[in-house]
Amino acid sequence: MPRGVSTLESATTGPGSDPTVATGRVAARSVDARTLDARTPDGGPVDGTTADGEPTVVRAEAGGTDTPGALAGATADRRRRWPTWRRDLGVFGFFLLAAIWVTSQIWVDPAGRVASLYSSDPAQVQFFLAHSVRVVLHGEFPFYTEQFNYPDGVNLMANTAILALGIPMVPITLLFGPAVTFVVLVTLALAGTASTWYFVLSRHVLRTPLAALVGGWFCGFSPAMLSHANWHPNIISQWLLPFIVWRVLVVTRSRRPVRDGVILALLVTWQAFINEEILLFTAMACGIFLLAVLAQRRELWSSAWRPTAVALGVCTVVAGALLAYPLYIQFGGPMAYHGLSDAVRDYGNDIAAFVTPGSPTLGGNERANANLAPNYSEENAFFGWSLVLITIGIVLWLRREVVVRALAVTGAFYAVLSLGERISWWDRDLFTGPWEWLVHLPLLDAVVPTRFGMITTVVIGVLLAVAVERAWTTRPLAQHTRTLVGAGLVMALLPIAPMPLKVTDRPPVPDFITSDRWRRYVAAEQTLVPVPIPSMGNTHGMRWAASTNLDFKIPGGYFLAPRNGNTGDPGRFGGRPSGVGEILQQVATTGRTAKLTDRERRRSLDELRYWRAAIVVLPVDQKNVEPLRQTVEQLVGPARREQDVWLWDVRPITTRTD
Repeated sequence: MPRGVSTLESATTGPGSDPTVATGRVAARSVDARTLDARTPDGGPVDGTTADGEPTVVRAEAGGTDTPGALAGATADRRRRWPTWRRDLGVFGFFLLAAIWVTSQIWVDPAGRVASLYSSDPAQVQFFLAHSVRVVLHGEFPFYTEQFNYPDGVNLMANTAILALGIPMVPITLLFGPAVTFVVLVTLALAGTASTWYFVLSRHVLRTPLAALVGGWFCGFSPAMLSHANWHPNIISQWLLPFIVWRVLVVTRSRRPVRDGVILALLVTWQAFINEEILLFTAMACGIFLLAVLAQRRELWSSAWRPTAVALGVCTVVAGALLAYPLYIQFGGPMAYHGLSDAVRDYGNDIAAFVTPGSPTLGGNERANANLAPNYSEENAFFGWSLVLITIGIVLWLRREVVVRALAVTGAFYAVLSLGERISWWDRDLFTGPWEWLVHLPLLDAVVPTRFGMITTVVIGVLLAVAVERAWTTRPLAQHTRTLVGAGLVMALLPIAPMPLKVTDRPPVPDFITSDRWRRYVAAEQTLVPVPIPSMGNTHGMRWAASTNLDFKIPGGYFLAPRNGNTGDPGRFGGRPSGVGEILQQVATTGRTAKLTDRERRRSLDELRYWRAAIVVLPVDQKNVEPLRQTVEQLVGPARREQDVWLWDVRPITTRTD
């Protein structure tokens, strides 16, 4: 175990004390000593005792013998019967099976199934996974691409290109395609997040494996994680966060702050290429938690400030050096934007969402949850009444513990921020929230406030774990406490138990694409134009390109970019507005053929030339295919059938002769 973290199995008791009794007050100080390494006034570590001379950790087994020797022997026997590594493998396997259960409906047909409500985000992720293949095989620039939204391109650092996930998955993407890689990532993200929280909690915070299992389970399979699972593998890939939090706590009493600062910097850099938003939330949460602890234990400041300052300084320098160029591209490179789209900037949770079970859970109901979250992919609270009440009960029960109070402050702070700019109750606005004053601050103007609720989720998971720990180690009321806590856990967690994610079928990639017939028409600097034009609601063309590892370019797409394509403008979904794109979108939605004016024809042809279009492709099984075909024929003439698509060769119209 790392230096400075109390070894739970060998903690000693003070002279004359009863080794079988551990009060809630002693247990509280034990966690504080483990996480922040309380020190004596002269800066030396406190070995086995608190500042008041009380034992830091007392091992007490309910129902066991009261003699330390017999207790140690019983512990050794149990370890021989069930070694730690076997227990850990069992827990990891359990989490993996649970993740497969959650994603089972997608596993049936990864390429042909998608989330039942929204399909845009999975297609976008698959496009980014295909980009990782090009980075590895062709040495393409990782932070920007022209393979969609051609010729303007897309700033991938300003989007979520998940390079830290996509690049390691390149072999799977090459062998099985990006659709399979997508479901692999979702499955591993759920199981991996639960596993790493269990690992860190069991090794460095808690002494009861069951407590760590409960905490890991909730952090990995909470309603918020399930909500994002169908759409956002980057958000649920939180398996680095426990290590980041642990290393932040380590640096507060580090004896090698330079080394520890470098380790933290590497973790931060890695997480930055998974999801910067979650990294920002985690950094803020660590700061709030530590401030809440120091406000209660001011004597810790004298010994903690120096190693913390050195380690964080080293972390800033190293991570800053590693991320300097990618961040320059993100904020100052081509197609960079400043601030999020108005469509998501004010996304907030409804207060009622906190006491309602999430949609993808046993007790959830999509219709009942309507209007309590921005959409079903952003159910970032949804704990249910029982869990909310039990969490409050845990805080009241363990209110004397420094760490519990600090966790409560952190969780409440993030819960309030997650409400967004307007506080509402059952979709009725009540008053303005504090986010109204923070949303314009640098960095915070690029986050989605409802997702602050995911940090509250982690806090609740740790509180549940601490409660189980206390129930299993506090005597003489251990048996009664265990029963009460066990019943409370069932009441709290059963309604939000995970269910398989709901999916629907989606059209297959046309044979015209998969058979490479398109290569006869499209040159390197030309585009294949899908109908409808790729956009936020029409992402099938992005899946076509991803299935070929982006061997052809497409116009449009689903991404974040500056308005009107002007670098530095506020962000919006999609590139510069497209006249022909809007026309075809309307036809696809209404099923009515558009009657184009001469002005609309000229503008549409100009856009095809701007895109350097080679062919326009419409699948024969596309919804409202006939109105779409008739509309396109008004622009570029009759179509011809080739395999399973209607095809227009527009090179004579769009090829430049100068």
